[in-house]
Amino acid sequence: MQIKTNINERYTETELHVCKDKLDDEVKKIVSELHAMYDPALNGTDELGNRCVIPPGDVVTFYAEKQKVFALDAAKKYSIPQTLQELEKMLETSGFIRISKSEIVNLRRIRSIDMSVTGTIKVIMKNGYETYTSRRNVARLKEALQKGGDKR
Repeated sequence: MQIKTNINERYTETELHVCKDKLDDEVKKIVSELHAMYDPALNGTDELGNRCVIPPGDVVTFYAEKQKVFALDAAKKYSIPQTLQELEKMLETSGFIRISKSEIVNLRRIRSIDMSVTGTIKVIMKNGYETYTSRRNVARLKEALQKGGDKR
């Protein structure tokens, strides 16, 4: 593995590039560790009332229900103090995308999409959770998926 540092005035913020001829376990591990280090952590409350720190990369979806915002990971549901708008802005470069007025999903946690329903797309997450994208967000979701799920 090579590590290079390039200091140049044209860079206004730090960029990290992981380059290799194929996506293998080493690349996946490096990218995963970088996300763990640099993605912002969220505070939330689980269903038992315990305060928790939630790594955004573990979150499958953020959704609004009964004027509250929840995060769903592979196993648990958490209440989150931020609004969906705040989360969208905070996580815009972390592979999350708004699919409806009330939901933001983690593109890396999408297992498949079903386009058989006219005008909508059924989104099936890796943990089995199913949701739908609104018509106005179908094109944006397709574009994000074609780019590989990373909006950076």
